[in-house]
Amino acid sequence: MEKEHNSYFGGLIHGIGSLLTGMKTTMTVFCRKKTTEQYPENRATLKLSDRFRGTLTMPHNEQNEHHCIACGLCQMACPNDTIRVVSEQIETEDGKKKKILAKYEYDLGSCMFCQLCVNACPHDAITFDQNFEHAVFDRTKLVLTLNHPGSRVEEKKKPAAPQDATTK
Repeated sequence: MEKEHNSYFGGLIHGIGSLLTGMKTTMTVFCRKKTTEQYPENRATLKLSDRFRGTLTMPHNEQNEHHCIACGLCQMACPNDTIRVVSEQIETEDGKKKKILAKYEYDLGSCMFCQLCVNACPHDAITFDQNFEHAVFDRTKLVLTLNHPGSRVEEKKKPAAPQDATTK
């Protein structure tokens, strides 16, 4: 078989065969149904894959409660340090100390959507949703506080104390 490729006509036949194989692949793809999306016009009917990872969220129920127990496993599993869990100790009515979640910060700008945090969570307190529109002009708006739905972490500047002209 190798000797046929070395001859002139053997190489010609082999070249035509590989050309026809490539043309068959091209024509198969050319005749497929097109899957072009007319975004943003079709925003209401846009269907993403169920495996798509958009934004990390912390689902809350009707009483605005979540399942997070502030164990910090998601924070330890995150390779980019995107998650910061702040917890505090409280004392219950029966005198026991309990750790509760004070703040759950998520930096969307440095997240690489690997889903290691979701897999590490033993209580299914966090999940990825289908939201993918994250364009902002200021990167600080990509830092979200997930334990308070709808809130964003923003630097709150204290008003400057009025300066007395005589103290200069």
